[in-house]
Amino acid sequence: MNSRLSIILVCVLCFFSCRRTQTYIPRHVEPAKVNVERFDSALLSIGTTDEDPATAVSRLYDEHPFFMPLFAEDIIGITDDTAALAEAITLFLADTTYGFKATNERVQSTFADISGIRHELSDAFGRLVYLYPDTYVPNICFFVSGFNASILFYNELKDGDLVPAIGVGLDMYLGSDYEYYNRVVYNYQKQTMRPECIAADVMSCYLFHLFPFESHKNRLIDNMLYRGKIMYLLSLLLPEEQEYEVMGYKKEQWQWCEQHERDIWHTMMDKHDLFKTDQMLISSYLNDGPFTSELSQQSPARVGTWIGWRIARAYMQNNSDKTLQDLIANNDAQELLEMSGYRP
Repeated sequence: MNSRLSIILVCVLCFFSCRRTQTYIPRHVEPAKVNVERFDSALLSIGTTDEDPATAVSRLYDEHPFFMPLFAEDIIGITDDTAALAEAITLFLADTTYGFKATNERVQSTFADISGIRHELSDAFGRLVYLYPDTYVPNICFFVSGFNASILFYNELKDGDLVPAIGVGLDMYLGSDYEYYNRVVYNYQKQTMRPECIAADVMSCYLFHLFPFESHKNRLIDNMLYRGKIMYLLSLLLPEEQEYEVMGYKKEQWQWCEQHERDIWHTMMDKHDLFKTDQMLISSYLNDGPFTSELSQQSPARVGTWIGWRIARAYMQNNSDKTLQDLIANNDAQELLEMSGYRP
């Protein structure tokens, strides 16, 4: 760890806002330069000019040499056949049966101006680079997915090295009330299918890449603390976002957890769930869904992650000599729990 950076972090007394506790990041941090590629616009221009579709597809390979092969294989399902791919893309762009044509047009109008999203990502990556100066800021590629993907993580080649990049399926962020979502997702999934959720999803994806899960025990508590640490850090990278939005909750879902925090914790303790390794049990506490099945049908999903976040926050509040880097680097969940003094 960079000792100079540690000293700076310990000494920081700035706050992002009155609703947050000490954040360990100064109020004003230099934004990072974030490159956003509009693959969606390039793709949706096919058929609007005199350019032959096959020629347009070849141009996309030239202009987007890393993302285009991924799009062809994962979204369209055709590789190594430019003519067939051009025909499939033409059908995709003209489709009215599944709503792709209308959806793609909605993408163009909804995301005609992406300056707000770019600004939020630049600020968030700037804060991440402040904490971890060697962090590589990935290219962001906007695309349309045919309702197949919100976030795609892939690699690009830069100066002879593989570097990370992130694709964002804009058609999955058109608003919770977008009519075609009723055909492709469950109601509980719509909450995060809004333009306002893009920055949180991108940063969350990248944090999970930067800090992979490391535990030989793989108990519920290990998974809870891992995800909780990521959410705690994410909330500090996005200080203007309400915590319930960072979590992907509705306000009332967050309030339910706050009101029942003690009961949630006692249920986990009484059932001895924290140190279990059963994957179905772990999934029930951590995975998305209509509710957390180990608790009640009134609960939101991912309550285990929410508790993990609370423990991570308590650890930082009760250990003033620790930095964010200390928190993230510590993979001993039991030690984190004990040192947090978490007692709801």
